[in-house]
Parts: sequence; structure tokens; C-alpha cells
Amino acid sequence: MRTQLTALVAALAVSGAALAQDAPRETVTASVGGKKVSIEYGRPSLKGRTLDQLLAQLPEDRIWRAGGDKVTTFSTETQLMLGTRKVAAGKYTVYMHIPPQGNASLVLNSDKGIPLIKLWDKAPASVANEPWPHLEGYQNIAASEVARAEMRAGTAAPPAELFTVAMAPSPTGASATFSWGDRTWTIDLVPAK
Repeated sequence: MRTQLTALVAALAVSGAALAQDAPRETVTASVGGKKVSIEYGRPSLKGRTLDQLLAQLPEDRIWRAGGDKVTTFSTETQLMLGTRKVAAGKYTVYMHIPPQGNASLVLNSDKGIPLIKLWDKAPASVANEPWPHLEGYQNIAASEVARAEMRAGTAAPPAELFTVAMAPSPTGASATFSWGDRTWTIDLVPAK
């Protein structure tokens, strides 16, 4: 944990005293059963690295925060199905489980993140209470996991320099596709019955 916090502080210090976030933020939306579903996330860049190099740095639990800087959030105005799990209307943090082999899974968690000020005591007041992922490890919030569902793997053409999430209508609701480097991961979002 100390190493991760030291790395965070160093990264924040490099960005300057005003905490210029490295990853631009974006929100994508779709309609599921006539209700709004959105994902708000940071868009990290490969910056000359390969996706394999980045995935090799995942912790032992193989959980990634699915974005950059602040927590990635998934908001739904309706109850929906994520794989075989029913998800109530609400706002959740988003993670991905990416094993060395096999399909990745989308993970929704009811934990809202940790205020940046708890990770970095010099956080500017304007962002001090913004929610960041728990850097000490997913195991500390695993008990608040709401759903985990397998995603379909694909190939990004052309490769995506910036991590990108896209949502599109589907015959049963909507689909969310996460793209980075030469890979995509897609999951269906359907209204709960």
C-alpha cells in the first residue's frame, strides 16, 4: 500500500500544485427500457505502452478501475440485468476483472470511492472530496460488489490510444463497449423483468 500511495503522490506532484488531471473525463449514455443509463469515466492514454504491458501490472486479484483518475461510475434510472444479476436503479463504481487468460468481466460496486484528501493531504480544495478508487486493493471493498458479468472480447480497429467507452442501442436494450489498444470488451444491458 505504501508503494502505491508513494506512486500516487509522485504522480500528483508531477502534475503540478493544482492537480491537473491527466485523463480527460467523458460521459456516455444510452436508453434501456426507455430509461437513461450512463457511464462517466477518465480516459487514460497508452503513451507508447502496449496494453499487454499495462495489464501485466495489474494486482494479483486482476481488478482494474476501468478508467483513469477519479472513479468510473455507472448510473441507471431503471432496474436492469447485467449478465444474470439484477441491478437496482442507482449509481455504482465500475471495475473490470481481466484474468491472464479467458474473458474479462464488468464489475459494479456500491462503494463510492475514497475522497482524494484521504490519499493525498495536499489535494487542492476544489478536488479534495472527489471520489478516487481505493488504491489499497479491491479486497477492501469486495463485500460491496453488486454484480460481476462476463464480457465479450473483440478487436479494436483501428486501435484506441485513449481508453474509450461507447454505448449503443441493441434489440434488447443497449450494449456498452470498452476499448483500449487493440482490444474491446462488450456487455449487454437489458431491462430487468
